[in-house]
Amino acid sequence: MKLLIMGRPGAGKGTQAAKIKEYYNIPHISTGDMFRQAIKKQTKLGLTAQEYMNKGLFVPDELTIGIVKERLSEPDCKEGFLLDGFPRNLVQAKELDKILEEAGIKLDGVLDINVDGQILIDRMVGRRVCKSCGASFHILYNKPKVEGVCDNCGGALIQRADDTLETAQNRLKVYDDNTAPLLEYYREKDLLLSVNGNQEVSKVFEDIKEVLSK
Repeated sequence: MKLLIMGRPGAGKGTQAAKIKEYYNIPHISTGDMFRQAIKKQTKLGLTAQEYMNKGLFVPDELTIGIVKERLSEPDCKEGFLLDGFPRNLVQAKELDKILEEAGIKLDGVLDINVDGQILIDRMVGRRVCKSCGASFHILYNKPKVEGVCDNCGGALIQRADDTLETAQNRLKVYDDNTAPLLEYYREKDLLLSVNGNQEVSKVFEDIKEVLSK
C-alpha cells in the first residue's frame, strides 16, 4: 500500500502514521523526522532546516525533494510506504508525481486528517518533549506522572521552539496558504480520503482502516 498522509500541524499525523505502519507493515517516511535527525547530527542540511522550522516555516523545496527522492529509492519502499510531511505545496506534489512515475509507482490514496483550528492550537502549545530521549507528553491530554519530568528516563520536559502559540498560529497559516490547495489536487485525481480527526485516537484509526479497506 502506497499512501500519503496529510493534515494541519497538530492533527495527529505522527500518531496515526505509527499505527498505520504497524498494522499494514509499511515504512513510515517522515520528512520531519529526517530533518530532526539531521538537526541532531548538526549536519549542513540540519542546520539550514532548523532555521526554517524554528520560525514555523517550511524547509525549501529543493532540500525536501532531494531527501525524499533518496529515501523512496531504498529497497524497503518497493512493497509500500506511508509518506508524511511531503508534499507541502503544488510544486512538491508535481515533483513527487515525477519521482513516482520514474520509479513506476502509483499512489493508492491520500489520507487527510481533518481537525478544527482551536483544537490544533491547544494540542501544539501543550506539547512537551523530553530533552534526553525525545518522548512526547502533553499538559492536557498526556500528562507525565511528575510535572516537567519524563516518565521514561527522568529527563527534563521542554516546549519545542516550534510549539509556542505564535509559532503554532504561523504554522497553521502557512499550511492553509500552501498545503490546503493539495486537497483539491488529490481530490481531482480521485485519491483523497478524509477522516474526522476531532475524535479519540483509536476512533480516528478505526475510520482510517475503514476508508483504506475500500
